[in-house]
Amino acid sequence: MIEFLFSQYKNYPAIEIMLELTAILFGLLSVWYAKKDSIWVFPTGIINTAIYTYLLWKWSLLGDMMINIYYVVMSVYGWYHWTRKKGGEVAFPISKMTSIEKKWSFIIFSGTVVFVVGIYTFFNKFTNWTSYIDTLVTGIFFVAMWLMAKRKIENWILWIAGDIISVPMYFIKGYSFTSIQYLIFTIIAVFGYLEWKRILKLKIF
Repeated sequence: MIEFLFSQYKNYPAIEIMLELTAILFGLLSVWYAKKDSIWVFPTGIINTAIYTYLLWKWSLLGDMMINIYYVVMSVYGWYHWTRKKGGEVAFPISKMTSIEKKWSFIIFSGTVVFVVGIYTFFNKFTNWTSYIDTLVTGIFFVAMWLMAKRKIENWILWIAGDIISVPMYFIKGYSFTSIQYLIFTIIAVFGYLEWKRILKLKIF
């Protein structure tokens, strides 16, 4: 079983394996802090995504790399957004999406998919069926990160959907450690949604 899961790492440089494991550690911490509605979601997330940006560039996974560059930028924005105060209170607490934000989510998703398709076409990356799934997942994750930065509870639904797709996708690509990471992400995301739902209900009542 161990050989089946991790045999692809036999020819990997040790530094890349260590970097992937380090990124996974900080990724798990980031999702855990997000579940707790803690500001630490962003610094830990920045470390995770910065490492993955480098690794995905090395692995020639352009769509995934673009996701992580975007994550870094949105993490900086989210870090600032979450710390804003109004009258001594958090200016932007957990809330549900507005109708305008739903429209923007559709625009971000559509724009992202079109952009990634363009990039993949330009670099001739549509050589495997997984590339088409990549474009869908990229769009889902772009919207999820935007909604998390804005502290919208619906971000968890998109994370769960994208994570579920990513588990088999990364395994098929040959990155078992990352596949396992997304499996754990899925579980934490479910609990994250339930936790934010509980917090939101307390604030309403």
